[in-house]
Amino acid sequence: MLTILGKETSINVRKVLWTCRLLDLPWQLEPWGSGVRDPRVPEFLALNPNAQVPVLRDGDTVLWESNTICRYLATRAGDTPLLPADALARARVEQWMDWQATELNTAWRPAFMALMRGSDKFDSTAVAASVQDWNDKMRILDAQLARTGAYVTGPQVSLADVVIALSAHRWRMTPIEHASLPAVEAYLRRLEGVPGFAQYCGPDTP
Repeated sequence: MLTILGKETSINVRKVLWTCRLLDLPWQLEPWGSGVRDPRVPEFLALNPNAQVPVLRDGDTVLWESNTICRYLATRAGDTPLLPADALARARVEQWMDWQATELNTAWRPAFMALMRGSDKFDSTAVAASVQDWNDKMRILDAQLARTGAYVTGPQVSLADVVIALSAHRWRMTPIEHASLPAVEAYLRRLEGVPGFAQYCGPDTP
């Protein structure tokens, strides 16, 4: 059985848990993370020197970085719409996964950490800039969803949706001035029918 080290309140852990749900993979959660079990101990650092969750244990295999874990699990499962075997179709999915990790996450981090986590590392100017950047990135997503009319890369749910839906949910839940993005709103409503969305993108888990 897969063992996932982390906690359900972590957005990156939820990526992995939701992927497992969509792939019907059995897993067990070993609680780690701030407020649960400090990952800055030798036992955890031996698995991930970054002291971050999630970490995946699959037999003797140990992996960290949430998007990489999701890719591994989908590849391990064989050809799946979550991560197609076709080179171009797969690249489309991975392109948006990388965008989420580099562009979208970078945009929302100051605003979310200040407004939802109470961090004092960011002043009001940084937060305002983050809100603007976050909305700008979400406009890119809105345009893409308007083109596909369904999910991030087309008519089927993929890993791009797993990672981006969590960030879109976080955007909706954070008390900022939200850009008007009808395609994103329609997308989030559409995702309500996808197994795991209600659990991992619920009101208690921004």
